[in-house]
Amino acid sequence: MNKRLTIKDIARLSGVGKSTVSRVLNNESGVNERTRERVEAVMQEQGFSPSRSARAMRGQSDKVVAIIVTRLDSLSENLAVQTMLPVFYAEGYDPIMMESQFSPALIAEHLRMLRSRNIDGVVIFGFSGVTPEMLQPWQPSLVLVARDASGFASVCYDDEGAMQLLLQRLYDMGHRHISFLGVPDSDITTGLRRHQAYLDFCARHQLTPHVVQPGLTMVNSYENFTRTLTPDTTAVVCGTDTMALGAGKYLHQHPELRIQLASIGYTPLIAFLHPDLVGVSLGYAEAGRKAAVQLMGQITRQAELKQIVIPATLN
Repeated sequence: MNKRLTIKDIARLSGVGKSTVSRVLNNESGVNERTRERVEAVMQEQGFSPSRSARAMRGQSDKVVAIIVTRLDSLSENLAVQTMLPVFYAEGYDPIMMESQFSPALIAEHLRMLRSRNIDGVVIFGFSGVTPEMLQPWQPSLVLVARDASGFASVCYDDEGAMQLLLQRLYDMGHRHISFLGVPDSDITTGLRRHQAYLDFCARHQLTPHVVQPGLTMVNSYENFTRTLTPDTTAVVCGTDTMALGAGKYLHQHPELRIQLASIGYTPLIAFLHPDLVGVSLGYAEAGRKAAVQLMGQITRQAELKQIVIPATLN
């Protein structure tokens, strides 16, 4: 048995990503059956012994942390996770990945299971509905990302500052009729805070606001993009890169529309697909690194609970 073999090696031999191998090891959904069989065959052929992260789910390992993302396909969260992993590995910790699917009930279920397995610490990508009460037992060894909560360590994005930077750039470019395509206000950060920052900017500069808040998905923004347009509209600000992808597809199909697209997030994908887009980076990679460092500090009792805000940068 080759004990030196890693998940990365299995992924390479199977022709899949490391996350796919991890899902197979943890018996998670979202893996094509043929792909699952190929990965399992490679592991059997190579005599692969799962890492501590897989054994930890059966209570057989220590030095393990959990990362609970909202969606495994989230562009922004994946960028943050990529910078968390080297920090954890460097300290001898194995991370396990879980998905909340924006369900508070699923978060609560994950946390109960993790506590029964004596996991050392947890990073949670927060969303509206995650309450301090459900997180309380984990307070000393938990870091929230993208949400803050009193008494808990967190790493958040500067939603208001990002919107102000983006709108100021559009204003300096001469745009005076700027619409906002956003997330409903039920989402406190991505929705309410960015919406309010847009309204505040319009009020200060005596601009007429025009707001459409259909939802977070690409399909939502694609299907509702025409609602953002008035006879005078020259620019549309998208609350997220995901929404900008939907809006960008609509504009690609209607080249007669001379609309400047702008977005908060500015992931590599949006920059590649829409190089003319005006974007503000929230610092996803830096947030991931700081969240991991903060959690390691809490686990070793060398860091106090902090609320960290990552500054936005204009691209």
